[in-house]
Amino acid sequence: MKNNFLKTSVTIAAAFIICAFYSVSDESQNPVAFSPYTDNVGLKLPLGFSATAVAENVGQARHIAVTDYGDIYVKLDRPENGNGVLMLSDTNGDGKADKTTGFGDYRGTGITVDKNYLYTSSNSEVYRYKLDAKQHVINPNAPETIITGLIDRRQHNAKPFTLDGKGNIYVNIGAFSNACQEKDRTKGSPGMMPCPVLDSAAGIWQFKIDKPNQTYGDGVRYATGLRNVMGIDWNKQNDKLFVMQHGRDQLHDLFPDMYTVKQSADLPAECMYMLNKGDDCGWPYIYYDQNQKKKILAPEYGGDGKKTGKPEANDPVVAFPGHMAPNALLFYTGTMFPEKYKNGAFIAFHGSWNRAPEKQMGYFVAFVPFKDGKPSGDWEIFADNFAGTDEVVSPGDAAHRPCGLAQGPDGSLYVSDDAKGTIYRITYNKK
Repeated sequence: MKNNFLKTSVTIAAAFIICAFYSVSDESQNPVAFSPYTDNVGLKLPLGFSATAVAENVGQARHIAVTDYGDIYVKLDRPENGNGVLMLSDTNGDGKADKTTGFGDYRGTGITVDKNYLYTSSNSEVYRYKLDAKQHVINPNAPETIITGLIDRRQHNAKPFTLDGKGNIYVNIGAFSNACQEKDRTKGSPGMMPCPVLDSAAGIWQFKIDKPNQTYGDGVRYATGLRNVMGIDWNKQNDKLFVMQHGRDQLHDLFPDMYTVKQSADLPAECMYMLNKGDDCGWPYIYYDQNQKKKILAPEYGGDGKKTGKPEANDPVVAFPGHMAPNALLFYTGTMFPEKYKNGAFIAFHGSWNRAPEKQMGYFVAFVPFKDGKPSGDWEIFADNFAGTDEVVSPGDAAHRPCGLAQGPDGSLYVSDDAKGTIYRITYNKK
């Protein structure tokens, strides 16, 4: 699905011009009107929404969590001054974080606040910290280790997670491989059959939130066949786990006789899946082609770009264009935003690196409307222009890259950026 923007001018009696921008998917005829973004810290937003930068230059901000009191916990990809977790506070009520405290000298991505605990992850462990009545960490130097010994082989090693509110935590364990080839990322190399990576990675593992020092043997492989999940959230409306998978890379590079450069830039889809215990989404044996709307047999396993495979594997509930890097998923349960957003899904697309020589894509926050726990309409771009330019040739051209999402106690939406370390707050002006 592609989104284009139509710019129109509206003349107001006071003789000034408002620029409106429209995002239209190729499956939808309903344009989304965008507000002027000169006062929105550079972002393009739907009419009625506005954005501010709550904090800047905090480091490589990955996932974030906001407390009931409005403090922001930030998980940094790598520690800054020995702190891998930051707490940002607005002590004077001006909408800007003016106090920063830090702890946790470890890398990682995942973070969430759940009542009396702050949960965080490194690339191989999950920790939790006891919180006081104002949801401040009581003893930052002594977290409880909930899960330990998870695979960290550098490739796809982040451990984002979510909770189900019933005592369970669901952790992504990404594949330490692109497509389970005998020689990873090597032209023409066949796929291993069966793929040994699936034994300990490429899936979602379920653990208990109150049992210390769990390892693989204490957990349950909840779902498999997922190359790498960065966006993960529990949908309270239908009580199901949803994830956003990063699709495989290099179809043209590895199999140039089967795929053009343009096909390789667009395929495979970045997929949203709804998961039940025991589900298999098919990696590495298949990928999803959003244009053919089919599960296609991977070339490493005898595919040619047209043959279908693994019919028993999950179909995605939403399929996006390839290589946009969905790094966060959030189901919106607040009341600040208009009714169309209630229980819908926001996705932070971090932006691609591997669409060259085509233009890179992503660098925005998308929205998918939901009804009764299932998608009920076409996806649309909600917040755009994080990159600051329409011509992103390489990721370094992007000024900002959205990575994490969180909902504030008032229903506002927070977005983290791991390029410049900006934390955005998006609000809606009810008129």
